[in-house]
Amino acid sequence: MTETQNARASELVASRVLDVPDFPKPGIVFKDLMPLFADGPVFRQVIDEIVAYHGPESFDVVAGVEARGFVVAAAIAYATGKGVVPVRKAGKLPRKTHSASYELEYGEATLEVHEDAFVAGQRVLVVDDVLATGGTAGAALELVERAGGTIAGFTVLMELGFLDGRQRLAPRTVHALLTV
Repeated sequence: MTETQNARASELVASRVLDVPDFPKPGIVFKDLMPLFADGPVFRQVIDEIVAYHGPESFDVVAGVEARGFVVAAAIAYATGKGVVPVRKAGKLPRKTHSASYELEYGEATLEVHEDAFVAGQRVLVVDDVLATGGTAGAALELVERAGGTIAGFTVLMELGFLDGRQRLAPRTVHALLTV
């Protein structure tokens, strides 16, 4: 992806994000990307930028992190003809799962993925909407590997750089369309 493409992708995301103060609790400013998802042409451009960055042949399946990551993952999977796997909150998957607990900037949570979600060595592109402290992302990446997948890449639409999530995920590479 060229510098011009990076700038265009950043502008697209920035133009469609809304700040929602005091959500989900006082003191937190939630980054609402629903306006981006609702704008068909912009959403398509964002998905195309992610696919161009990674290359459609660099991964076998896309894993989306609950819940907004599902939207991004499904669109990438459709655009590339790949499958999609959900990384869900605890208690939402019907079969045997791997689970990982982690801390959020405003609490604790647990993610799960089916034990048989990936074929051994399958290359997995993991996507989510926002990277904050890195807890959710770290748990998702760990789960993919525990279930037999190989991380082919990790992409978010927006990174909250001031929360240092990228450092928590090091030495993994983080691709963010927009860093604020």
